[in-house]
Amino acid sequence: MGASGRAGEIRRVAAELWRGGRGPTLVAVGGGWFLSIGVRLVYPAVLPYLRTDFGLDLTTAGLLITTLWVAYALGQLPGGLLDDRAGSGRLLVASTAVSAVTLALVVTVGSVGALFVGTALFGFATALYGVSRLTLLVTTYPDRGGTAVGVVQSAGDFGSSVLPPLGSLLAATFAWEVGLGFAVPLFLLAGVGLHVAVPGDGSGTAETATLATTLRRVTEAVRDPAIATVIAVQTLGYCIWQSFTAFYPTYLAEMKSITPTTAAVLFGGLFALGIVVRPISGTAYDTLGPGRALPIVFAVITVTMGLLPFVDGLPALVVVTVMASSILGYATVTLTYLTEALDDDIQGIGIGSIRSGYMLVGAGFPTVVGVIADAGFFDEAFFLLAGIGAVATLLSLRMPGTEGTTSAA
Repeated sequence: MGASGRAGEIRRVAAELWRGGRGPTLVAVGGGWFLSIGVRLVYPAVLPYLRTDFGLDLTTAGLLITTLWVAYALGQLPGGLLDDRAGSGRLLVASTAVSAVTLALVVTVGSVGALFVGTALFGFATALYGVSRLTLLVTTYPDRGGTAVGVVQSAGDFGSSVLPPLGSLLAATFAWEVGLGFAVPLFLLAGVGLHVAVPGDGSGTAETATLATTLRRVTEAVRDPAIATVIAVQTLGYCIWQSFTAFYPTYLAEMKSITPTTAAVLFGGLFALGIVVRPISGTAYDTLGPGRALPIVFAVITVTMGLLPFVDGLPALVVVTVMASSILGYATVTLTYLTEALDDDIQGIGIGSIRSGYMLVGAGFPTVVGVIADAGFFDEAFFLLAGIGAVATLLSLRMPGTEGTTSAA
């Protein structure tokens, strides 16, 4: 297909997504996800300023990021239950409104304790959005659900690339409160947009007895050796992702003599590359199969983590940042495989339960890295991440499906 043919195909798909009055819904949901994931990743970008203002050591700073992501993990399953009962539209509006309130609490705190409480509440509020955006999009686009989800995911990558540098710039120019607080009115605006654009409430019909039966079936499914192996790989990858994203801007500022604002730009560039990395990983999954695609991804991750302590200078760090973008691709393979491996009628609650599990494990690793860094071994913390990547690489070689497969995601 030539360039004109590809352009025509893109226009045709865009027209289908907008058809039937659904376009404003897609824009509103994408805008909310742009903020939900993007503002969470502003935290690492403003962490140097939080450390200065509150006198946080690296261990406590890591614990703050852990708190954010533990709360996000704990919100996955309740988010699914509330989505079934209250409806997707209502929960999306509630999530953005509560996110605005809790973020306002964070930027007006006067103590470390209140900072942690506000951060936990903000993490839980954004978790509610993560579940409902998927169910709403699949319902709204029964014929183009995967495409619609991909568009919204790209909006999240865009938010992750532009909001951390913006937050860091505002923190450097004014104060860290401005670096986070600028998003409060944007969350409120997103809530209004969702209230106007999302039709109906999308209420579900889940029942308690059905939920109990479903959870038993999920437990039985994850005992399958193949699925258990993929969950283990996903968990290890998430530990690396959490630790790296939590401390990369701080590491660049403290160990590589990069200004916090420049570090935040590199951090944002990492996620901008995700717009390319995710589709490439998905294509590799479709054409090579998970057993061939994933070892390649984790091999690059492992090399990058081990190489970073030896690299100095902005040009070289740009190259390493490009390599580190591979960390955004592994979940495309693992989560697609897990979704396809579960029966259709337990996919939602199954993936939600699995997500809660690996997120809780991974959320603790920023604290581990913080403790290691405080002990004077910041470089060695990345060697630990490289070791985890090596284990994940070996495990991924045992993944089923070395032949090409067609993704249902």
